[in-house]
Amino acid sequence: MDDQPGKIRCDACPVLCYIREGMLGACDRYANRGGVLTRVDPHVLLQRTASAGGAVAPFLPASREWDGRILPQPQTFVTAIGAGTTYPDYKPAPFIVSAEVDGVDMVTVVTEGIFSYCGLKVKIDTDRHLGDERAAVRVEGEQIGHVTTGEYGSQMLSLGGVRHLTGGSKKEGRVTCEAMLALANGHPVEAHVDGGATVVIAAGKAPVINGHREERMRVGCGSATIGMFARQWMGLVDEVVVVDDHITGVLSEHQAGKFLGVADTGIRMKGHRSTPGRYFKVAHPGTGWGGTDLTDPLSILKPFDPKEAWPGLRMLMVSTTGEHFAYYELDAALTPVEKDLPPALQLSVARIVENCEPALCSVLFMAGAGGSLRAGVTENPVRLTQSVKEAVTRVTAGGAPCYIWPGGGITYMVDVTTLPANAFGSVPTPALVAPIEFTMPRAAYAAMGGHMDEIRPVAEVAAGEGKMWISTSPAATGGTE
Repeated sequence: MDDQPGKIRCDACPVLCYIREGMLGACDRYANRGGVLTRVDPHVLLQRTASAGGAVAPFLPASREWDGRILPQPQTFVTAIGAGTTYPDYKPAPFIVSAEVDGVDMVTVVTEGIFSYCGLKVKIDTDRHLGDERAAVRVEGEQIGHVTTGEYGSQMLSLGGVRHLTGGSKKEGRVTCEAMLALANGHPVEAHVDGGATVVIAAGKAPVINGHREERMRVGCGSATIGMFARQWMGLVDEVVVVDDHITGVLSEHQAGKFLGVADTGIRMKGHRSTPGRYFKVAHPGTGWGGTDLTDPLSILKPFDPKEAWPGLRMLMVSTTGEHFAYYELDAALTPVEKDLPPALQLSVARIVENCEPALCSVLFMAGAGGSLRAGVTENPVRLTQSVKEAVTRVTAGGAPCYIWPGGGITYMVDVTTLPANAFGSVPTPALVAPIEFTMPRAAYAAMGGHMDEIRPVAEVAAGEGKMWISTSPAATGGTE
């Protein structure tokens, strides 16, 4: 026996802590209370009325026949938050719960997965350059991920993963795990990108980049901005340049300007001309105008063509968020001279700002539900995978809907803001602990070789002690109210 006098051994994860009476294990999730291994955190149950709109889980039908009650009664969904794990793998899931939904017997298998194979996909709404693609993202000097391919109006980070959790130094694994846990639970984390920016990330909150709180996501690239607002500039200005790191737009050359009859202005641009009115690489990426390193937008212009330009020509230069703008008129030498922005163009810039969505950080937890976790559901794990892929079994995380990746295994993603608060935990292996629930008809559960003897009615689970009840709003599947 490995037991030590006065201690009990926790088998909830591979660390296998010995815990003294009244003390906690290394994960702060299990304690020795009177010689009994006890889960410290409460087990979370979701409550929601059928009239709330949109089922949070299969135990919550969107509609049902009136049963004589004056008000719809709350329905219960047993989440995996606080439920415990299947470690050391051969055990059935902590809760296998049955309920009737629209006359169909349903079973939900509930467990907290210990995920070394997990990561975060982070979307940061900003035009500002955070760092080069593949640049390391660091916390406390340790690499926890990298910059990945940017998307429309957003910079993307890939954080965590098994190589950072277990493939580097002890400090790298610890810092990666702590940063991922904080982000998954909605807390802010400050990260630095090699050769780039320092950014404070928090799910559902505006990013803070080099101390600047981002307010707006760009309305579109420079070309798209020209297309959206070209008609509104007619008669107010002769030329518009929308500065953007990816595609800078020029009104007089753009097809939108041509269709509206905008005259040639003799403007000549630096950078690579793509198609009429669309330019690439007018400047280097940065945190200035339109995600470039520009502080003076005139630096991307060559001298105007004297055969087409004229003194008094009016030109607006603006960024894709409306944060930067300047108004110029050409003097007798055809040199742009900055002037105050006319009131009519102030309204135009305000319209660009109005059409920008608020800048936010989005954090998606991504993990692979492996063989040990599936063994807690069924004695034949591959049948669970097949059932998930056939959409017979529904996967949720803390009651929140998950996206299941195609291909082998059960690889899922979930928006961390749709889960109840503090739904994620960790163990010092290091690994994250995340809730996962599998819901299916009872007949399908029996057919896959499920642990039928372990099924308990939902009412029995709901009546137990140590439960936390959370109501959910119609707009979201998770979060406390």
